[in-house]
Amino acid sequence: MPGSRVQDPADSVALSDADDAPRPGAGVRGAWWTLWWVRVLAVYLAARVVTTVIMLAFAAAEAKNAWTSAAPDYFTFANIWDGRWYEIVAGFGYPASLPTTDGVHVSENAWAFMPGFPGVVDAVMFVTRLSWPYAAVLVSFLAGAGAALVFHQLMRRVGLSRSQSLFAVVLFCVAPVSPLFQVAYAESLYILLLVTALLLLVERRYGWLFPVVLAMAFTRPSGLAFALALAMHVVYRWVRRRDDPYPVRERILSVSLTVFSGLAGLAWPAIAAIATGSLTAYTDTELAWRSPYIGYVHLVPFAPWFQGADWWASAMLGLSGWIGVVALVVILVAFAVLLFSPAVRRLGVDLRFWVAAYSLYLLAVFFPQSSTFRLLMPLFPLLGALALPRSRVYRVGIVALFVALQVGWVAICWTIDGYDWSPP
Repeated sequence: MPGSRVQDPADSVALSDADDAPRPGAGVRGAWWTLWWVRVLAVYLAARVVTTVIMLAFAAAEAKNAWTSAAPDYFTFANIWDGRWYEIVAGFGYPASLPTTDGVHVSENAWAFMPGFPGVVDAVMFVTRLSWPYAAVLVSFLAGAGAALVFHQLMRRVGLSRSQSLFAVVLFCVAPVSPLFQVAYAESLYILLLVTALLLLVERRYGWLFPVVLAMAFTRPSGLAFALALAMHVVYRWVRRRDDPYPVRERILSVSLTVFSGLAGLAWPAIAAIATGSLTAYTDTELAWRSPYIGYVHLVPFAPWFQGADWWASAMLGLSGWIGVVALVVILVAFAVLLFSPAVRRLGVDLRFWVAAYSLYLLAVFFPQSSTFRLLMPLFPLLGALALPRSRVYRVGIVALFVALQVGWVAICWTIDGYDWSPP
């Protein structure tokens, strides 16, 4: 039937696992805890408590800086870095002309920050009368909870058992960059939209994807990457149309959606160009953030990571630049092999299409720096592969590792130590 999905053999797993069978003796008294959404929200809340403790510990040790006074409260601490830029967008909008550092080169400005997240926060402020710091954290927190719920359903849809799906949610909630679920950043809202889009794609509900894709494109740069994933999905369905029917209606919708996603991905740069009179307003603004590393350069697709590899090896490690390039090539090859590993194949072709498309997008346009950890967040479907092993020792160990990496991420990227060159 239209909109239904015939699951690939590579996707399927036996759902007769012990943890998928009804538990003997489970009566009315224990029914509330057996509800999947209760368990997911319990995991999410527990993870946020852990992250709050980590954040407060670092806030208490924070010295006075350009963003906050010494030992700021949680909400002040959660609204630094890009949170201030989003607050500027919500309060003042975007500049009509691009600011420059020397009359020639564009400097950092609000055009790098899309209006989706500040627009939602502004609406919440209007309804609740909360100030920006509280409303921004509230939106991120609630969006993160919604993302955890949808992620659980996505993992179930691609064939993970109840236990594996719930543990995938645990990893999702305690991941090294999961503090972003409770700070004034757009990632939480974007991840909610993205995981919803992926679930709709897996279920082939193309019509519902149009508004979600549009909202994503105005929350975080994503339209072009999602268009590439959709293009791979369309080609795959066409090739397999004899084994997996591809009705005309679905062909029209999926192809139209692919084109729509590509146009949505170009919409914000086009708006910036029209508003400022500069055709390259958006890309010039984005390039301003990498200028402290490699100076002002033109955007050449797929060059930034090689430029970054050379910079990190030579400027930071004192090694020859070619060593960094070789290391990058090894990492890329290893990642490509990972996508074809049995564990990742268990997630199905659509999630692998997204991981591959987004990875290519990052490789094409982004410069590797401390914010790269945050930019890797949309690769969260890979957590499903990490959730497959059932060993308790493994599960406890990887959760402990993720929490430790959270501490490391907050220490390196979020806290401020004088002149800080490692923003989140």
